[in-house]
Amino acid sequence: MSTLDQRDAETLFGNRFLTDRAPATSFPQSGMRPTDAFRLVAEDLALEGDPQRNLATFVTTWMEPEAQRIIAENLHRNFIDHAEYPISAEIEQRCVRMLADLFHAPGPTTGCRTQGSSEAIMLGALSLKWKWKERRQAAHLSTDRPNLVFGGDVHVVWEKFCRYFDVEPRIIPLAKDKYTIGPEDVEPHLDENTIGVAAVLGTTFTGHMDDIVGINDLLLDIRSRRDLDIPLHVDGASGGFVWPFLYPDSPWDFRLEQVRSINVSGHKYGLVYPGIGWLVFREEADLAEDLVFYENYLGKLDATFTLNFSTGAAMVLAQYYNFVRLGRDGYTYVMKQMQQNAGALAANLRDTGLFEVIGGDAEQLPLVAFRLAGEHQSYDESDIAWQLSAERGWMVPAYTLPPNAEHVKIMRALVKETMSREQVERLTRDIVDACATLDTKGGTAHVERETTKKGTGY
Repeated sequence: MSTLDQRDAETLFGNRFLTDRAPATSFPQSGMRPTDAFRLVAEDLALEGDPQRNLATFVTTWMEPEAQRIIAENLHRNFIDHAEYPISAEIEQRCVRMLADLFHAPGPTTGCRTQGSSEAIMLGALSLKWKWKERRQAAHLSTDRPNLVFGGDVHVVWEKFCRYFDVEPRIIPLAKDKYTIGPEDVEPHLDENTIGVAAVLGTTFTGHMDDIVGINDLLLDIRSRRDLDIPLHVDGASGGFVWPFLYPDSPWDFRLEQVRSINVSGHKYGLVYPGIGWLVFREEADLAEDLVFYENYLGKLDATFTLNFSTGAAMVLAQYYNFVRLGRDGYTYVMKQMQQNAGALAANLRDTGLFEVIGGDAEQLPLVAFRLAGEHQSYDESDIAWQLSAERGWMVPAYTLPPNAEHVKIMRALVKETMSREQVERLTRDIVDACATLDTKGGTAHVERETTKKGTGY
């Protein structure tokens, strides 16, 4: 009989956490071998979804090996240490200048990297508020009760900004078959306390854009007729790296006079792993000077305009890698192949006769938004999403739209750079098979309806 004790056996043959519980509630008293720590984390993560089948997230799930090497070799660099890492700081500004060029800035401007579009939106909206205060104070007018106008198609971060920074949100509701906003929706909400209007380029819900041209024209008219200079911020979190390459002649950016700032997520269609975002101003004067801090903390006088301080330089460097690796031609190629596969998936879903594709003929992100066609009493889109995940591991979200379109439930499939035509065909077959299964066994939708009919639900 072996005389090996348990710890010796683990060292020779296995992993102690095959039988021991993982540390979870209290700080562990002792450590463990690197191999054990690696296996512990890896085995937990093995239970997560496969990023290659995650069609729910806009966030990048694949980068080239060379880009991954740049990231891995620079994880130890703290981006904020400009005195110690001046090249990283210079590369950030190269990226800002390239984005300003991509977005047709009329001249020298400014901007910064952020942790993602959420931070960029907070910073951009703060500048809108401060610039409004400057205008009001110069005219000896009250700075009480600022408001911000945006549609129900925005990301929740816009509501967060309003709550965190004491700004009244004037949210324009959506409606069935109207999932974006235009000038006729915006105008009733504007007054002398409006710090700005936010318009979305590529909504989270259906991938379309607000009528940015129409809203810009309205704001120019308001400026002329009512002497109110209300700026326009474009939330290009998803679309800022799509429209310049798929729809280069479609004006939405600094070609429009009232567009004063733009945010974009590098970790979405900028094709970089999370988290990296960007904020770019039309010109330097659009950044409120009171929001810029000058500090001599690390051996060099630096100007800082971010909500975060310490953060890794790796994703900034990875973004620059993509810019120089792909250029305009490369980004155009990637976006067009994603668009082609999205078109193929949309056509496949229409051809099944089971689904209605939403807005496939309009300018749109490389995605497919769809819903069941006709009446289905035994199951709904949420049941299909669950069945797809349970049977095939596809992550395709189902959700209701914002007020006043919350009675509309849709599904949305993001078509990523790594999604091949064969995978498009396989996904189509899996969706059809999921519906066939639900036709036989039913879903939860009919149960919810019956519960509501009996009056036992909320």
